[in-house]
Amino acid sequence: MDKQHRARFGTQLGIGPGNIVVYSSDYPSADKADLPNREAYRSYVDGVFMGYKWQCVELARRWLYVNKGYVFDDIAMAYDIFRLRDVTVIKDGSKLPLKSFANGAKRRPEIGCMLIWNEGGEFDVTGHVAIVTEVFDDRIRVIEQNVEDKVWADSESWSRELLVKIDAEGSYWIDCTYDNAGIMGWVMQTDDATHAQLIEDPDPALFDLKLGEVPADRVQGKTWMNADEPDEAAYMSCMDGSRLTTVDADAGKYFRLSEAAMREVKRATNELHAMFMHATNYVLRDDALLRRFNLPPALWSRIHQSWDNRKNEMITGRFDFAVSADGIKVYEYNCDSASCHMETGKVQGLWAVGANCTDGRCPGDPLYPALVEAWREAEVEGVLHIMQDDDPEETYHALFMQRTMTEAGLESKIIKEMSGLQWGEGGEVLDADGVPIHYVWKTWAWETALDQIRDQINDDDENLRLRKTIDRATMPPRLVDVLLRPQVMVFEPLWSLIPSNKAILPVLWMLYPNHPYLLESQFELTPSLQAGSYVVKPIVGRCGHNISLIGHNNEVLAESGGNFEDRDLIYQALAPLPEIDGKHAQVCTFTADGIYAGACVRADASKIIKTESDILPLRVVKDATLLG
Repeated sequence: MDKQHRARFGTQLGIGPGNIVVYSSDYPSADKADLPNREAYRSYVDGVFMGYKWQCVELARRWLYVNKGYVFDDIAMAYDIFRLRDVTVIKDGSKLPLKSFANGAKRRPEIGCMLIWNEGGEFDVTGHVAIVTEVFDDRIRVIEQNVEDKVWADSESWSRELLVKIDAEGSYWIDCTYDNAGIMGWVMQTDDATHAQLIEDPDPALFDLKLGEVPADRVQGKTWMNADEPDEAAYMSCMDGSRLTTVDADAGKYFRLSEAAMREVKRATNELHAMFMHATNYVLRDDALLRRFNLPPALWSRIHQSWDNRKNEMITGRFDFAVSADGIKVYEYNCDSASCHMETGKVQGLWAVGANCTDGRCPGDPLYPALVEAWREAEVEGVLHIMQDDDPEETYHALFMQRTMTEAGLESKIIKEMSGLQWGEGGEVLDADGVPIHYVWKTWAWETALDQIRDQINDDDENLRLRKTIDRATMPPRLVDVLLRPQVMVFEPLWSLIPSNKAILPVLWMLYPNHPYLLESQFELTPSLQAGSYVVKPIVGRCGHNISLIGHNNEVLAESGGNFEDRDLIYQALAPLPEIDGKHAQVCTFTADGIYAGACVRADASKIIKTESDILPLRVVKDATLLG
């Protein structure tokens, strides 16, 4: 639908059966006075969270709650509803079964069931859900949000009609209105599994990484990167040529992961991002929890402000996983200055071309276009300054990211080591050319800026007065002076300090106890952790530093040094990395704008992955190929 004919955000489009109001979700037209922050977009009925205004999932959950008294669990994407197996009765917490029926099933949809679209086309990335309100032999009617956003005609009590075909065998086929979208089927609450789609968990063996290899001489000592490209030239300078691994013997080796496992890893990434965001919101509503994160109290209001600003979303982050036949377990979410984007989104693909590796596909291919799209949605107005340390890895990382910014139509400038920064007459920070700095993407960690606060002033209450007591005529701007200025929007935003901090892990375990993707995590060493193996981590550690792996008999299995030994600790159950060919392999997935965007593998002879750990190419192969 033409954007100019969309109803304004929050407009009542109509009232469907069950007396459920359907609203417009045209976000660009949202009134910032009525909806000033992220919390204002959360929809509740009777104190029960329905979803975000006014998305398709919110309507589905609201219809079910109001008319049936139950809701389905949080899901990352609308298409995930098709895999749900139960709903929760709000009154008593009991569970009722859900059954899923593929489009073309012999059992027809019923009033109140959920019609599910797969990801792609009109419903790219997320999929879609609508509530079926009328069922006929030749058509069905549905109510839905986040599609077209047009006000219904006076005679209508539905959002759309979809045509139906019934074949000679009685199969019920629903036609999709959009040529580039596809209907998965319908989901209903019933005990009767007749004609239902069998939802099985994948074979655990499909989650085991396998080793693949091509002749090393295809890539070893060869130039399969383009030195005319600035990011590739910087990468080759750092790595001393075209290579991913620093170990010559591994030049032709790569890891293989099944399609089934990759689908589950993708699903885990999307679901965990939502969980980490929920946990962040929870922490920012509880000062006692926030204090656990060891952030200067004087910055708390700034962190709250950053979180509440719905435009100040994160661009990208990286999850670290242990993936094996034992399942998928997340270690942490690096959503502040995450690394390995270029290796994932470009270099491993170039390696495959250079090595003539046709085994499967490269899971890093979606990352670059996803970053481009994230920058297009970032609403940057003016020059975006890229701030980095004078480090070879950060240099190629910054150049790679700059390519995505340029393709997104943004103007950007790179600043190394605060070079040339100066004070403007009005107290703003200018670059070497006198351009005011208003938008920043950084390779620096937020913790680096906070260390400047801690080092300069002991009294946290004085931290926010930093430059009022400093002679600007003699002291150039520091990192903290740029990143904490109210006039500067930073990517990643200040609130990313919360989900990046290891203190978020015990909060997640409290909110989602025994969740299959989580490891038990606590602020104190509990008997349950001591009974098994566990990991000791500093809450603000980076780069794999100051981590200890403790075995069943309290023996140290592995440990790493570093600069974070004086930080508070958390304790996490140990899920060992799988060991393949003498290397411990960690699957890393990337998000762009909060959605899965690609994957790689980091590997090390040590049980602990660190900054210097290698990256070996990852290839996603068909299930039968991996098991064969």
